[in-house]
Amino acid sequence: MFWRKQNKEASVSSDMASKQQRYEALVLALHADIFRYAYWLVKDKAVAEDITQETFLRAWKSLDTLQDEKAAKSWLITILRRENARRFERKQFDLVDIDDVAIIDEQLSSEVEIEHRELRAIMNALSDEYKEPLMLQIIFGYSGDEIAEQLNLNKNTVMTRLFRARNQVKEALEKANEHRGRQNG
Repeated sequence: MFWRKQNKEASVSSDMASKQQRYEALVLALHADIFRYAYWLVKDKAVAEDITQETFLRAWKSLDTLQDEKAAKSWLITILRRENARRFERKQFDLVDIDDVAIIDEQLSSEVEIEHRELRAIMNALSDEYKEPLMLQIIFGYSGDEIAEQLNLNKNTVMTRLFRARNQVKEALEKANEHRGRQNG
């Protein structure tokens, strides 16, 4: 009887150690990617850090449900997207009178920063149905199949959205260049 109890405790201990090793490997391998995606979603470093931490906390709690290690990144991104949605469920927005808000135009030091900001603005102006697949492809290098799985869409739908998103970005950049050309001369 004593021997059986000791084996059970040793088994539980080794299971916990195994889970801890899997978790540490997961965090080490994917933390930077998950944080980068969180930062892209929320545009705030502190909030991105918080939801990344919450994502990994939820991942620890349900690590036993992850059966395919190759699907870990997709699994974590799904958790992160849900964590981000939970943030809005809890949040009560403060209303501000638009007349009380002052807009400050920052001077950018280089042309590259201006171009990056312009490109980000163009991409952020895309509707979510086009923006999200494009970001998953650009930031994570996901294939059409992986994006389709992530967003629960048909691959053809994803490929069409990616095509349209790239065309919208291209057209917006062309208009911006045309507008810049008129201003300069």
